[in-house]
Amino acid sequence: MSADQLLDALDPDQREVALALTGPVCVLAGAGTGKTRAITHRIAYGVRTGTYSPTSVLAVTFTARAAGEMRSRLRALGVVGVQARTFHAAALRQLSFFWPKVFGGAPPRVLDHKAPVVAEAASRLGLGVDRLSVRDLASEIEWSKVSLVAADDYVRAASATGRPSPAGYDRATVARLIAAYEESKDARGVIDFEDVLTILGAMLQERRDIAETVRSQYRHFVVDEYQDVSPAQQHLLDQWLGGRTELCVVGDPSQTIYSFTGATPHHLLTFGQRYPDAQVVRLVRDYRSTPQVVDVANRLLAATGRRRGSGLELVAQRPTGPAVGYTTYDDDEAEAAGIAARIGRLLAAGTPAREIAVLYRTNGQSEAFEQALAEAGIGYLVRGGERFFGRKEVRDALVLLRGAARSMADVALTEAVRDVLSGAGWSPEPPAARGAVRERWDSLQALVALADELASSADGDADGPTVADLVAELDERAAAQHAPAVDGVTLASLHAAKGLEWDAVFLAGLSEGLVPISLAETTDAVAEERRLLYVGVTRAREHLELSFARARNPGGRAGRKRSRFLDGIWPEGDGRRRTGAVQGSRATGSPGEQDPALVAALQDWRRQVAADVDRPVWTVLADPAIEGIAALRPTTVGELSRVKGVGPGKIDAYGSALLGIVAQHR
Repeated sequence: MSADQLLDALDPDQREVALALTGPVCVLAGAGTGKTRAITHRIAYGVRTGTYSPTSVLAVTFTARAAGEMRSRLRALGVVGVQARTFHAAALRQLSFFWPKVFGGAPPRVLDHKAPVVAEAASRLGLGVDRLSVRDLASEIEWSKVSLVAADDYVRAASATGRPSPAGYDRATVARLIAAYEESKDARGVIDFEDVLTILGAMLQERRDIAETVRSQYRHFVVDEYQDVSPAQQHLLDQWLGGRTELCVVGDPSQTIYSFTGATPHHLLTFGQRYPDAQVVRLVRDYRSTPQVVDVANRLLAATGRRRGSGLELVAQRPTGPAVGYTTYDDDEAEAAGIAARIGRLLAAGTPAREIAVLYRTNGQSEAFEQALAEAGIGYLVRGGERFFGRKEVRDALVLLRGAARSMADVALTEAVRDVLSGAGWSPEPPAARGAVRERWDSLQALVALADELASSADGDADGPTVADLVAELDERAAAQHAPAVDGVTLASLHAAKGLEWDAVFLAGLSEGLVPISLAETTDAVAEERRLLYVGVTRAREHLELSFARARNPGGRAGRKRSRFLDGIWPEGDGRRRTGAVQGSRATGSPGEQDPALVAALQDWRRQVAADVDRPVWTVLADPAIEGIAALRPTTVGELSRVKGVGPGKIDAYGSALLGIVAQHR
């Protein structure tokens, strides 16, 4: 492509970015506005016109995936030689090259994980820590380092920013741990990923010869996702620049969602103050989402009173699409089943599974959706977290439950499970601590809730379920969840969804306490939670469904309220769907009333099967599943698979018999 052809491929705003080849440039780019297209064409245009030498350009991103995407696009534009790397990858490459010259010998090994060194430091201080506490403390150490906060300044800095105490430790103790961690790390002769940034920054600041070598190599800098830079990254960028202004930054303050890791939009928001002559370009044409999705995104942030004033209100470029869906469910199980049913309809209509995502606030919420999709025979993959049954706390809990199945055979299921899991970290009330401690509780609470469900579904049966029955149910569910992940529905937290997009997005669990999360106690924290929801909304290209459940468990107190962020957006009256447990799991159309004769026939069949295998009736098929079959009256295996509680195992064992009974009563 010629230089002119490069410009012809851009809209007017993107073309303005491509033409801004020199001097400080700030690109404020809304979600879906083609920022990567704009900056890669800018680089290509600079090379085509002779303004840049490809090897003099360094483009830094925040993920390896984004760096790879940038390199691929530049190659497609005929540009090779540009360095597109993450901050850490670029810094590590330079540090490895200059280390022998400055310090002599080979550079030290970079720690893959902080946990062993953090645990060693805690032991030296006499702190009793477990695996989860170590993880939370390691995260806090990372925050202090990328924020350039030394151990002796940690208490002041953490207090000033309102940092929650990690793993329940007071700030003075954390400060001592940070110092002990550095000592342990030095004794091992290793460095961590944060050291890569800070050591290189100090090296460039103190060694003018090395700084000049780097600055003579790289003369033009591009920084993507600039709203997420940390103080350590900004300091390194300043050393790379050495007072020069050949810098182009791209970002969106409305997508700042990683402040807990040290990221700050301060540098983006104050770019014009630092560079008064900077050219500012706004990208507002949204090519990703339909007008319906864009409208929700704009209204979501308009409530802050800042987005419209900033000129970054998105303008949809795509044709009109389907209406945004809003659903209130009775409980979490109904929500998961309802979403699985809607996904089933999208798949039947031709939407690929890889183009569908279910997004939620915390990783602990994934289990219900994993279960519902598995029961519907829909493949999925969990992004940004382990599969539920692969989590260590769940594996450990299963070991304890297997032991209890032998020793507590005569104890009521709910009582036995609570007693066993209390020893694994479960408590009746969720912990106040953030991070991994809360995630562990969420996982264990999911097991408690499942035990409650099994017990309640067996009410009236002479033989109630036991721990052994729960273990058998968990084994069956774990096996059913081994669906191919290549073309599966994506399950992800809102944080893990950043930078991705899908044709259809389901935003689940949009209730107070989750969105915003209950730990968000300050004004800034609540504002970031709103931005997090905005990120979730703008992941959708065409289909967007928002939902929440009034209660956690079936039959539980309906005390939840929808997120305050949806006030004025969520339709009232006729615009609001109310969906219960059975309704939420239906696959197609409006099912008729349950046929009492069909319900009786299914119950008779269940009793006979249970007697033949000498098991309680609820292990064959639970009451909600029978009610769902009687309401939907499926005619095919596909329709049957969309009834909650009828997973692949049940279909293999009983599918033909169930469809036969339904046919007799049609």
